[in-house]
Amino acid sequence: MTEVAFHFNAPDKLAYACRFARKVQRSGARLVIAAPPDTLAALDRMLWALAPQDFVAHCLGDADEDLVQASPVLLTADARSAPHHEVLLNLHAEVPEGFGRFDRLVEVVSAQDELDRGEARARWRHYASRGYAITRHDLVLKAG
Repeated sequence: MTEVAFHFNAPDKLAYACRFARKVQRSGARLVIAAPPDTLAALDRMLWALAPQDFVAHCLGDADEDLVQASPVLLTADARSAPHHEVLLNLHAEVPEGFGRFDRLVEVVSAQDELDRGEARARWRHYASRGYAITRHDLVLKAG
């Protein structure tokens, strides 16, 4: 069964997604980041702007098939299209379709955005109602 984790209180969800991608890539695992197209475009720009020592090899889901297959980090609107199923980072407002194919699912929740926090509560209820054990990580406590 997919391991589900919620990472709460992210001051900047996209900056956190960049750090998370770097961490997952360094661990040797493969990551899929699912988000709306405009969020993916912004995240792609941010990943390319990282310092050279923090470089995260990645591609968008509409890239050449060979590149998509080889990329350790895939940015896509639809996680079901991903060729690998290790870690899924969800930046959508809703539960990502096909999440059950992944070993791990991570949900990132804003520190300040009440709409985002409400949507996260709905996703939490969805997973809990289906019997998923949920791990909670408070990013404020980790930073302190």
